[in-house]
Amino acid sequence: MNQAAIAALFEPLLGTQRCLTDEASAQQYGTDWTKVWEPAPSVVLLPETVEEVQAIVNIANENNVALVPSGGRTGLSAGAVAANGEAVVAMDRMNKIVSFNAYDRAVKVQAGVITQQLQEFAEEQGLFYPVDFASAGSSQIGGNIGTNAGGIKVIRYGMTREWVSGLTVVTGEGEILELNQGLMKNATGYDLRHLFIGSEGTLGIIVDATIQLARQPENLTALVLGVNTFDDIMKVLHAFQQKIDLTAFEFFSDKAMAHVLAHGVPEPFAERTPFYCLLEFEQVSEQVGDTAMELFAHCMEEGWVLDGVMSQSLQQLDQLWQLRERISESIAPHTPYKNDISVTVSQVPEFVNAVDTVVQEAYPDFEIVWFGHIGDGNMHLNILKPEDLPKETFFEQCNEVSKWVFEIVQKHNGSISAEHGVGMTKKPYLHYSRSVAELAYFKAIKAAFDPRNIMNPGKLFDQE
Repeated sequence: MNQAAIAALFEPLLGTQRCLTDEASAQQYGTDWTKVWEPAPSVVLLPETVEEVQAIVNIANENNVALVPSGGRTGLSAGAVAANGEAVVAMDRMNKIVSFNAYDRAVKVQAGVITQQLQEFAEEQGLFYPVDFASAGSSQIGGNIGTNAGGIKVIRYGMTREWVSGLTVVTGEGEILELNQGLMKNATGYDLRHLFIGSEGTLGIIVDATIQLARQPENLTALVLGVNTFDDIMKVLHAFQQKIDLTAFEFFSDKAMAHVLAHGVPEPFAERTPFYCLLEFEQVSEQVGDTAMELFAHCMEEGWVLDGVMSQSLQQLDQLWQLRERISESIAPHTPYKNDISVTVSQVPEFVNAVDTVVQEAYPDFEIVWFGHIGDGNMHLNILKPEDLPKETFFEQCNEVSKWVFEIVQKHNGSISAEHGVGMTKKPYLHYSRSVAELAYFKAIKAAFDPRNIMNPGKLFDQE
């Protein structure tokens, strides 16, 4: 079926203003941040109601049209890329905050609500939505749920999954399901809500969600510490966790620091060190602040920490966070090849050393930039493209690197994708983290919710 014929199926429902076939719309809505596959959707659909989403799915089933759900398109695994003539279902117009209940501390939002919009709404209510990451200003809640997004506060608050108490979804068969109804306790069999969280749009389309909110943190304070080795970072983490409830524990290498400083962020202290960690905690009393300083002094005495600085104001807190949050932006011009991997926290030093050795031995000209959420075992391995190396050659060599990296991941019983999802970029490597039996169950679940395989086909795994 050609593009015009596919568009004609949906135009009676949405009209030409919300059924787009122009090249600019294809480029805008048909891709994500991976930029590996060229977007080639047949049509971009912009529904505004649950009933319209259901009608879209029914039309797609009747005419065997593949659908790609699209949120903020900030993904890094090509989960929202429409590269094979699929119809994109963009949730941008379903962007309303539906209701809020102060007693339940719960807010119902449509899937197209921007993450930062939800964070700001929570703040207006004197509450806090803790899932936070660099793309919060453009990512959408539906996409966050579809990939079970994590971010910088996982050590304290967990992943997106922890905050979703209800979902409304349209399955691949076109059924509307209300899942869990916002309940905190519900022991009535299978919780289908959790199948859709992290499913990357392969089972159906998330149309709204009930999100739990937390109390606002008090007097957040950050420490940036310069350390010499990964083993020292782990010792610092262990020491602080024994005495203080951390809200974040991030790390980054000196190479990452160099790129951020080149973008105008001030240096935290005079001498550079091989690695850095950023700790955040609530300084709810003088005693907590004193404990933090005592721990800092202890780490210095032990030789684990070479230098450090603690924020004294909200402005300085933000300035210290810039050292971590602006890494992705600062390395973007170097065409980074990204791997988002995790192991148990105790295995991090051994794992990082093993990966670093393999990559440097094979490609000594590649610059490796490490950063991530070390407090939950999640590391971002970024390999930067040498300036004179063609992009195609670079990605080909990096695909070889990925195989070696994922073999090390498998040896450590880790994950090939800690928080970015699988999509198309990680699909060939899923077997490094999932067993043959698990993949068989994945496919059976997919067939139950989407028997005609119209929902985001070719993502996560291939359905025979």
